[in-house]
Amino acid sequence: MIDVSFDFTSDSKGYWDGFLDRDPLAGVGGSDPDVASSTLKEYHRLLWSKKLPNGETMNLISRKAPYYLTWKDFCFGSDTLIVGFRYVRNKHIIKQVNDMQDDYRVYWENLFRKAYTIGGAIIFPVHRSSMNQRRGCNKIISDRWDLTLECIRRYYNGEDSPLYRVICGDKDFFDLFVDFRGYVDFFLLQDAVSDDYSSVNIWEGDGSLTGDGLPITLEDYLSFVEKEFDFLEKRNRRINEYAVAHRL
Repeated sequence: MIDVSFDFTSDSKGYWDGFLDRDPLAGVGGSDPDVASSTLKEYHRLLWSKKLPNGETMNLISRKAPYYLTWKDFCFGSDTLIVGFRYVRNKHIIKQVNDMQDDYRVYWENLFRKAYTIGGAIIFPVHRSSMNQRRGCNKIISDRWDLTLECIRRYYNGEDSPLYRVICGDKDFFDLFVDFRGYVDFFLLQDAVSDDYSSVNIWEGDGSLTGDGLPITLEDYLSFVEKEFDFLEKRNRRINEYAVAHRL
């Protein structure tokens, strides 16, 4: 049975070895759960092996590295939706967060363990310059899931965005879901959008997709983290309901 509270760092060998010793401001895991966690891969296989909005049924097959999960000509990898903004250009805010804590090591460990639950993970096709790479390298997006989803919404509406070319490179994948509602419903992302699917819930800023995507102030940062973890909790509940209903 899928356990939405399962922490994927716990079966990612070496993840906590030297955590925070490598980077005392934010922490660097010794492995990547998106690659190293066998439980995460199995949860992805179970959850997303189902009927697609275009009428096909996606039956994911678990493979050995570097293929992860495959279906037809697609090769998928896992990507995390929850970020802590551990970037060099943002270290001043991370330092302020640390200074607020009685024990910043405990703070970051608790945050990472919550972030690496199934509600904070999704799959994308993997190849050179694919989505899971480019959204983290683009300063406007800065790995934010709310802004990534806004780019996806704009793609289905035929609108430009900082990730438009990246998404077009995976047109065959996004066509599987027919439209934005189909994509959102398939991956159980309803808590990241408005009730009528017309807009994305932007966690910080105005969602105009201009400028640097990183929060500017400590208050902006804390507000963003609160909103993304609220989404995480809601998506975990939604995934749990789906898993129970389908006996996963």
